[in-house]
Amino acid sequence: MRGSLSITVIGSGYVGLVVAVCFAEIGHQVFCVDKDEARILALRRGISPIHEEFLPELLRKPRPNPIEFTTDLHSATLRAEAVFIAVGTPRNCTGGADLSFVDAVAGEIARSIDSYKVVVEKRTVPVCTSDWIRQVLESKGVAGNLFDVASNPEFLREGSAVVDFLHADRVLIGAEASRAAEILRQIYIPLTTGSYYRRPDAVPGPRSEASPPALLHTSARAAEIIKQASNAFLATKISFINAIAHLCDATGVDVEQVACGIGADHRIGRDFLHAGIGYGGPCFAKDIAAFRSVAEQLGVDFGLLREVEEINAAQKARFLHKVRSALGTLPGRHIGVLGLAYKAGTDDIRESPAVALIRQLQDEGCAVAAHDPAAMERSKEVLPPGPRMSYAGDPYAAAHDADALLVLSDWPEFAELELPRLYGTLRRPIVIDGRNLFDPAVMAEHGFTYLSVGRPTAAPREALAGLSRP
Repeated sequence: MRGSLSITVIGSGYVGLVVAVCFAEIGHQVFCVDKDEARILALRRGISPIHEEFLPELLRKPRPNPIEFTTDLHSATLRAEAVFIAVGTPRNCTGGADLSFVDAVAGEIARSIDSYKVVVEKRTVPVCTSDWIRQVLESKGVAGNLFDVASNPEFLREGSAVVDFLHADRVLIGAEASRAAEILRQIYIPLTTGSYYRRPDAVPGPRSEASPPALLHTSARAAEIIKQASNAFLATKISFINAIAHLCDATGVDVEQVACGIGADHRIGRDFLHAGIGYGGPCFAKDIAAFRSVAEQLGVDFGLLREVEEINAAQKARFLHKVRSALGTLPGRHIGVLGLAYKAGTDDIRESPAVALIRQLQDEGCAVAAHDPAAMERSKEVLPPGPRMSYAGDPYAAAHDADALLVLSDWPEFAELELPRLYGTLRRPIVIDGRNLFDPAVMAEHGFTYLSVGRPTAAPREALAGLSRP
């Protein structure tokens, strides 16, 4: 068994930075490359540009071989045995994946190969991207015996990405060449043998020496499909329970009871069966569109994914209808908002349902005061402060003198608010919860008119009489 390997990670975004830091954590020599000089300088000072649990501590952790953050892709590639491509794959104008960043990086890698390298896809990419990267490298004159292309997709959730990497459900290696597969297997040995978990400074999580992550070896194409299919399936579960929530709204049934009953079946499971305002973030919407696009290009009708997308879009409209139902009219209303990030544990606002809903409220004449534990600075870039947008230092300040309080992200600290204090802060004691964080009966006991997703409205009797069913 080999010890430390030399690894280059190209890209220092949410995926690239976590991957680079975690490779260093399990003992490898890591070079992390990005074109953004300011970002690289900050990383060299131990400053994390993203909000992610455990990441700042691991970034500043003393190591025998510290991570080298650099803008010099050529030098980093020359020194690496494995080169991981972790640049973005945004949606293009037709809904597919824009691989222009991957193309550019592959061309630069080609100019820096003078000995055998494994070139590894780390982001979510369409099936056959590995074949295309190989063609790019060969077209640039790289001899076939100097490289192999492999797929090693990440399965990381923002907010728990470090734990997801170091305590993975599985490590997926997609490689036809045995030499490439062996190098990737060696990289992950500290995890797959469980040796990492013997360390007293190991990041805590569900895995242990007795139950390490499984190692799965497939073809590169299979690995590419597995990653996209995993994201599509999780998004489908979210849209499914949200469709059920709409049915529950129409019948007065509690969707949490339904989800519990469904999830008790071990074949289904409870994860991702949480009704709300729909999925968001940088992955699901983009990856589902790309998955459907590549299927259509290959002559496969994936209509199921169109339904998933439509349900997710409709969920925001249904929630806005609940707000109108509770307030009667929107123009001139002052709305408090808790949550800007697309989910708890991150400062990422890309494709955030909260941002989309705030814009709709502003378009209908509402003034919004918002609070988020991590995402306010990023939000100011897309929702600049002004007459209809302000930012509050805590949840109670966001609720101050508001006609209603909306809960749009699932931060645990929101569920721990002091309800008597919150009641006294609001102009009207109306809470509209897009994440089902509160117990309806408890909210009614504290005097709130409480609307949530897929659960009956709860309120003191006199207030309930004046509400129509959303």
